[in-house]
Amino acid sequence: MLITLPHILSPDELHRVRPLLDKAPWQDGRDSAGPQARMVKNNEQLPHDCEAAQTIRHLVTAGLNRSATFFSAALPLRVFTPRVNRYGGQSNSYGAHIDNAVRLKGGEAGSPAYVRTDVSCTVFLNDPDDYDGGELTVHDTYGTRGVKLPAGHAVLYPGTSLHQVTPVTRGHRLACFFWVQSMVRSDEQRRLLYELDMNLLSLRERHGETAETTALTGTYHNLLRMWAET
Repeated sequence: MLITLPHILSPDELHRVRPLLDKAPWQDGRDSAGPQARMVKNNEQLPHDCEAAQTIRHLVTAGLNRSATFFSAALPLRVFTPRVNRYGGQSNSYGAHIDNAVRLKGGEAGSPAYVRTDVSCTVFLNDPDDYDGGELTVHDTYGTRGVKLPAGHAVLYPGTSLHQVTPVTRGHRLACFFWVQSMVRSDEQRRLLYELDMNLLSLRERHGETAETTALTGTYHNLLRMWAET
């Protein structure tokens, strides 16, 4: 299931982070990659503790907390600490790969925690007109889909998907990325719950609360109760 989330970051929030990105201390993205990923990864990332990374991480987390669609689609249990990357110049692509199934969530106070990467998320930090190429290409059972969204918008897709970022041939592509461990591990079950939730919302907007929507809401929560891990 691939879903776009509009306006995770507002124009004012994007205006706030752009000067920080311009002066940020970019590093080789391969420094955080494993041996296999290093063979196809060619981008830059921000150090976890720099001002730009911390500000963007805070804003993205707040934006996700405001998004009912994000919760419905991802059913988050744990969220990997958001990171920031850049594609352009000589560091302009990420070849086809599948993300590690488990990531170590470090960088915060307290004991490290592991996150199972059920759902991948990219939040775009600049507009498609700012660069050529740089399309997120996701391959799944429904075929290949290319994603290149306006600044502040995000895309969710299964962590099991083969995906890549095509070469940026002009300008720079800026994005925030992270993974979600869902309460519902199965992508198929998450999709069914999401579709049921969205259709219930549509029915309520059209007809108000009815006996049928009340009963279907019970079905939704009973399915969630059956499938969720907390």
